[in-house]
Amino acid sequence: MSQPLKPLKWYKALATTEGRRETGCFLLEGLKAISQVILAKPAAVKEIVAVEGCRPPDGYPVRVVTCSQFEQISATRTPQGILAVAEIPEGTYSSRLTQPPGDRILLLEDVQDPGNVGTLIRTAAAFGFSGVILSAKCADPFSPKCVQSAAGSLLSVWLRRAEAYLDMAARLKQGGWRLVAATLDGESNLVLLQSSRLVIAMGSEACGLSQPCLELADCRFTIPMDRRRAESLNVAVSGGIAMYLSGI
Repeated sequence: MSQPLKPLKWYKALATTEGRRETGCFLLEGLKAISQVILAKPAAVKEIVAVEGCRPPDGYPVRVVTCSQFEQISATRTPQGILAVAEIPEGTYSSRLTQPPGDRILLLEDVQDPGNVGTLIRTAAAFGFSGVILSAKCADPFSPKCVQSAAGSLLSVWLRRAEAYLDMAARLKQGGWRLVAATLDGESNLVLLQSSRLVIAMGSEACGLSQPCLELADCRFTIPMDRRRAESLNVAVSGGIAMYLSGI
């Protein structure tokens, strides 16, 4: 006997924090992003929703909807006609570190723009970072704009978003990781980023890193740039440069 179809409002609710927490799922739009998630975590995808004529990936339950129905579900301005319902990994909203955590980790403190958070997660995955720790004031990584900006890379790294983010950083330090704070007043010495076990901390768009985070850090790193022409860089750009430099 087939399962009854879920109402369209069930899918639409996944664009909200409450809906995602209640169901443990999020929406992922576009065939490229869906394919990337399937490549990283094939079991995470639970259902495909597509308009008639779209060719979904094989091996998953598919619900066919009209264009009008799809537009009711989609959170994007230009719907691509296909989306996936995927599971949020267990432990995402806890301070329990995955084991082993990996050699290179990104820490984001109060980065509130979802586009920046998604881009930083995507960049971390691209440069071989294992995970991303987020403070509870960061944008939710599974919100629609974060998911869109991450472009399918969300499940390529482990994520932890919690109030106790500095506790996680402190435990990593105790285990031998070097915590490097990205600031405007640090040293422009690439040696600071050359560590076999590394955590790079990036602060909020408006205020940078907090004093407790700076005090916890082993050192402070500044990207060399011409400050007569630009005072600072966007946090996603800064994070991308720092992560790239750590791998040289």
